Amino acid sequence: MTDVASRRDAGERPAPPERVVTLTVNGRSYALRMDTRVTLLDALRDRLGLVGTKKGCDQGACGACTVHLDGRRVLACLTLAAQAEGRAITTIEGISGTDGPHPVQQAFMEHDGFQCGFCTPGQIMSAVALMAEGRAGSDEEIREFMSGNLCRCGAYPNIVAAIREAATRGGHDARL
Repeated sequence: MTDVASRRDAGERPAPPERVVTLTVNGRSYALRMDTRVTLLDALRDRLGLVGTKKGCDQGACGACTVHLDGRRVLACLTLAAQAEGRAITTIEGISGTDGPHPVQQAFMEHDGFQCGFCTPGQIMSAVALMAEGRAGSDEEIREFMSGNLCRCGAYPNIVAAIREAATRGGHDARL
């Protein structure tokens, strides 16, 4: 009988698989010992204290947990932290510069692109990525490529206006 089988027969569960995962978040490197099944969302919030990335549905349906992985948007609740090892992770805390808010953040403030604010970090991270992807050509295109980010308050017209202005003012990448 194998060790795992004997533990199972004795009612014991095998220890979860753990290892050191090195994450590069907002330009800083962190070595974290964790269960390899921990999501990037939980690692960011619970292990690194970066709570700007929100846990909404925890099923990939709402977009509140959107972050950038090597410049592309991903849902942190569906991405394992171990999958992000060796890649550049950018959260909402990492997009503003020393000279102030990111142009998308500024446009959201100017256009009231938020109400309760819960979805705002994910909305902003998606907006920055869609502009970098060159997908902010029209309001219809913005709506289509932002459709994975839900706003329970219904601030969609203001969100689209903010993205349109940021894309117009700051170019397609608006300082990603």
